[in-house]
Amino acid sequence: MQELEGVVSSYQSDGEVYVFQVRIHGRGGQGVVTAAELLAQSAFDEKRFAQAFPSFGSERTGAPVVAFCRIADEQIRVREPIMFPDAIIIQDSTLIKQVDVFAGLRSDGYALINSTRSFEQLGIGELAATHPRFITVPATALAMEHLGRPVPNAVLLGAFAALTQTVSLHSVTDAISEKFKPKVAASNCAAATAAYEYVLSMVASNA
Repeated sequence: MQELEGVVSSYQSDGEVYVFQVRIHGRGGQGVVTAAELLAQSAFDEKRFAQAFPSFGSERTGAPVVAFCRIADEQIRVREPIMFPDAIIIQDSTLIKQVDVFAGLRSDGYALINSTRSFEQLGIGELAATHPRFITVPATALAMEHLGRPVPNAVLLGAFAALTQTVSLHSVTDAISEKFKPKVAASNCAAATAAYEYVLSMVASNA
């Protein structure tokens, strides 16, 4: 992991409204749309404005899927696909060689990648070298440990909270608890918390 400098929210301007824009890439069956909805709910729980919506296209199991989330302190007027995200979440790293997941990412943008491999092994060493806010997280492994299923979406939101500080971990776990039944929610909250702590430890070790 590269050194993460100034891990704070970086907003884009929409007229007079500052909007933090997130694009989530994954595959059908990985809960990509649910992740966007949970992230938006996390912002709602902080009394902020948010929107979450999927891209149009096939959502069959295994097919590439994209969802979007915007977060702001004022009403958001735009509702269109996010072309220039402040952050991207990649739930399946195999998409890196199939889809241009980094398209439009700001030079100071965040990239959260579900993988145990290095940037070089993923084939993005040069790109990561110019983007200090890239990080990989073993989200699938954490999901298997806490949930017994390879579903990384909620796990990555815990990591997202630590990396960007755009929403709090408490808001993420509250959103998870509102979405799922108690037993499933508890497991997802534990996995999200583990991912949050993982990212904080990585940031601290590279400070």
